[in-house]
Amino acid sequence: MAPASASGADPLDALAPRLPSPLQEVEDERFARRGVRLLLKRDDLIHPALAGNKWRKLAPNLRAVAETGHRTLLTFGGAYSHHLRATAAAGRLLGLRTVGVVRGHELADLPLNPSLARCAEDGMLLHFVPRSVYRRRAEPAFHRELRGRFGQCAVVPEGGSNAAAVRGCVLLGEELRGRTDVAAVACGTGGTLAGMAAGLRAGQRSLGVPVLKGGFLGGEVRALQREAFGGPRGDWRLEERFHQGGYAKVSARLAGFAEDFSARHELPPLETIYVAKLLLALTTLTEEGAFAPGSTVTAVVTGPSWNPKQ
Repeated sequence: MAPASASGADPLDALAPRLPSPLQEVEDERFARRGVRLLLKRDDLIHPALAGNKWRKLAPNLRAVAETGHRTLLTFGGAYSHHLRATAAAGRLLGLRTVGVVRGHELADLPLNPSLARCAEDGMLLHFVPRSVYRRRAEPAFHRELRGRFGQCAVVPEGGSNAAAVRGCVLLGEELRGRTDVAAVACGTGGTLAGMAAGLRAGQRSLGVPVLKGGFLGGEVRALQREAFGGPRGDWRLEERFHQGGYAKVSARLAGFAEDFSARHELPPLETIYVAKLLLALTTLTEEGAFAPGSTVTAVVTGPSWNPKQ
């Protein structure tokens, strides 16, 4: 893959994304009876292997890798990480070597789950580390150790959220300008929310629904916006009530809601770590009267149609 400066071509042409992603209206009586219009921003249709916000966050980092001449991309994730799976797929499509540092040394002696197996099939070298070591994933000294082990490489943080990724997600907000009053997204590391909020027009609001508990995400979003833009951008807030107990926790209520929502709107099975939590949050907030009658609310479908355990 030649750098853009050498060939004049975009080094990511091989990925052929579908942009802008479709905007789909769904008729749901739970929203309609409150006078609220619901739209789905179908980022899950951007690319079959790099679905949703993974394309938007990875693309700037992949372009930087191409332009600097690196041939190896190293990143971090858990056992069911969408980010690892998308990075592995991008590496296969672009001819890059990929290394995934996986949280949980005990997993090295177990059969690979379907998500990690797909990473390996796409050529990713999986490096399992203890959780105590994984906590060092943002330390430059740890990155130097990893480069000593795997050679020179570009390092992308967990979830793909860095300044480049945040700037890549600005386009998501721009695609929604004038189309919605509230743009809502499920959040893991906060990069998509940070960029989307910056891309919306004045008067539009962004809502983030964290999928992890702990109340730390607001600080992360602010830090990402400082890194990407030098300061805060956009009107955004977090709704912390819908994590269902933590990352990858799927309650019976959430599973039932996801199955019902997909069936009533003839959609593919909802991804449950992010998308189902977001839509359950929006449904609950609408029924609580959180959105004024006449409002348009857009849910960004960031997750792929496959679930991480499939």
